Amino acid sequence: MRKTKRHISSFNLAFLDIMFCGFGAVVLLVLIINSHIVTDSQIKNEQLSSLVEQLKKKKSHADNKNTSLQAALQKSQNDAQVIHQQLTKLNILFETIEKKKGNNQAQSQALKTHINRLQKDLKTLDKKRSTQSQAIAEKSGTKVRRYEGEGHRQYLTGLKLGGQRVLILLDQSASMLDETIVNIIVKRNLSNASKKSTRKWQQAVNSVRWIVANLPPSSQFLIVSFNKKTQSLLDNNHYQWVKSRDKAQVNRLFKQLNQLIPEYGTNLGYAFSSIKKLPQKPDNIILITDGLPTLSNNKGNKSKVSSAERGQLFAKAVKLLPKRIPVNTILLPLEGDPMATVLFWKLAIDTKGSFMTPSRDWP
Repeated sequence: MRKTKRHISSFNLAFLDIMFCGFGAVVLLVLIINSHIVTDSQIKNEQLSSLVEQLKKKKSHADNKNTSLQAALQKSQNDAQVIHQQLTKLNILFETIEKKKGNNQAQSQALKTHINRLQKDLKTLDKKRSTQSQAIAEKSGTKVRRYEGEGHRQYLTGLKLGGQRVLILLDQSASMLDETIVNIIVKRNLSNASKKSTRKWQQAVNSVRWIVANLPPSSQFLIVSFNKKTQSLLDNNHYQWVKSRDKAQVNRLFKQLNQLIPEYGTNLGYAFSSIKKLPQKPDNIILITDGLPTLSNNKGNKSKVSSAERGQLFAKAVKLLPKRIPVNTILLPLEGDPMATVLFWKLAIDTKGSFMTPSRDWP
């Protein structure tokens, strides 16, 4: 069979060129568009990744904060439970205290009633004894010097004022400023005029005046003050007996008495040793003090002395007393010295003297 020859048409070639050009353009357009899409996707992916990291960090921080808050909440709950327990205990304690307070108030009221009754009885007894004492004095006319305290009391129960030679020992230590330790510390920094005008010291001074006023007319006496040293109230510190009827000498003694200032510690040993300086021994000693000694005759005294050490100092001082001389003690109040009453009471018994603690308004 005879083959026919095909003729190549220029139209066909041109059409193919157009088709391939169009296809290339489409492929090029697709490549260009796809490049932009890939770039945008990478940027978005990077942004999203960064955002995810930020969210993870925030979540981690939030988790840590949440853990801390939970721990703080647990601690607060524990603290609240402890406080609640303590509050319950305090409420129970408060109720107990209120009950005791009620009981104490009832007891205090009963004591006040009893004290008021005793005070009334004492005032009645004071008036009777004062009247009797004044009547006796007016009849006998033996009083050396007139002295009237509040309520015109002219007696002192149990105090022995007799004797031919009476030695009056007056405690001039700082503790004679007040009854409490705190007030003593405060008042020892006051002026000398204020120290001399304190109630307790004035009571001691007035006690000396009362004793001198009630001595027998035929007696002799001497006033000796003591703290860390002793001092006779006679001129030039002379240790001589003064006649109780010698008004001039008595007035000079009282003038010197008004100049005394309570200060320093208490050396009872020096007070009892001063008896050796007298030309004749006393046959009666009247001691006005408020507690046990704090100083000894030896050097090197300590600034603080315990109760037991004060008792030892008292025992050493008593050994310096001559025998067969009665010691009559007027003990003024002072806190923190519980053994003073016992030891001075025993001293009165051992020496056949007397012991008393006067009321605040005596003499």
